[in-house]
Amino acid sequence: MTVLNTLLQKTIRGGVGKSRFIMAGIGLGIAIILLLAAIQAYMDFRELLYGNQQNNGAEFLVINKIITNQNMAQKEALRFTPTEIEEIKKQDFLDAVEPVQSSTFKVSAQSPSATLPFYTDLFFEAVDTTFLDVKADDWKWKEDQDELPIILPNDFFDLYNFAFAPSQGLPQLSAETFMALPIEIHISGNGLSKKMMGHIVGLSDRITSVLVPKNFIVWANKHFGTEAEKKAPSRLVIKVKDPSNPALTEFLKKHQYSTNQEKTRFSKYRSIVETIVSAVGGIGFTMLFFALLVFSLFIQLTIEHAKSEIELLITLGVSPKQLRQFLLKLFFPIHIIITLLCLGIIELLQWQLSIYLTTKNMIIGTYLSWVSVLACGIVLFVVYIVLYSTIRKYIKRKI
Repeated sequence: MTVLNTLLQKTIRGGVGKSRFIMAGIGLGIAIILLLAAIQAYMDFRELLYGNQQNNGAEFLVINKIITNQNMAQKEALRFTPTEIEEIKKQDFLDAVEPVQSSTFKVSAQSPSATLPFYTDLFFEAVDTTFLDVKADDWKWKEDQDELPIILPNDFFDLYNFAFAPSQGLPQLSAETFMALPIEIHISGNGLSKKMMGHIVGLSDRITSVLVPKNFIVWANKHFGTEAEKKAPSRLVIKVKDPSNPALTEFLKKHQYSTNQEKTRFSKYRSIVETIVSAVGGIGFTMLFFALLVFSLFIQLTIEHAKSEIELLITLGVSPKQLRQFLLKLFFPIHIIITLLCLGIIELLQWQLSIYLTTKNMIIGTYLSWVSVLACGIVLFVVYIVLYSTIRKYIKRKI
């Protein structure tokens, strides 16, 4: 193999395609950097989106139909029909759907104490306990029970403390004191009325409504409500796999459904990131293709230039397998070096990016994702296959 090594080394050093070889190496390096940058950027975005900084409650959304000038007088048009609910349940981006049951009777609440006087008309709603973000042992009600557990939205608590109380000269309350306040509830309808004592068992960040146990709504609608069985729900709670999924926002927009835009805000960012990543990745794949094409042409020229020497070596007993092995050992390690160098560059950039984002209270991994490392392995495998196929094909032609 010493004679073969010397012959082919001299052939390559002779300058045949040397500039093409250098350009192909640069092109391959740029292509790998672009591919890894695109993959790692997407993985970092997913970590930012689904990591510890994400609000876990954001996977539950409350949706309703958008009120327009055309449908605002059509109450039934603003409710979800059984057909519409079934269509929503069939969507791949949803895990579960639950109608929000509303009270169809009059409700009022007042303070039984003169220390903190208030009176207000209310409404009640209910959902299954699996959709609540408040876990309370006393979240239950029986027909012979005159005490009613209530869950209020956390926004209501903040509005009282920082808007209503200061403007009315009332005391600001801690969450514990607020939840300990007694509430006198009056419900009426169908010529009947009932007084109950309500107590707040929790504050919800998930559902902006005054919630009571579901079995109470069913019972009270039956006794005090009007046409309770005929009314379809006007709001739904949906549990989504990914609140940033563009398919979700597109579905809501298409059917004119509305939800808390804050919880789906990542959808726009995700679309932008995916577009940029796709563009960078596409450029990387294109450059990788042309880099491999130039390498293939370089190998062809090398073999063509050494045609007479190769024929002589084969005549002297050197096998085609030995030639292929030599050329692979000559070219493939260069590709390994280029790939590892690109991997090191991306890792350095990832490390610097993680430090910078930490100052912005955004946490990503210091090291590259395993997907990026796997992509490097796949690129090397593809390069090896291309090199092996090219060398085998053109060595065979010269025999």
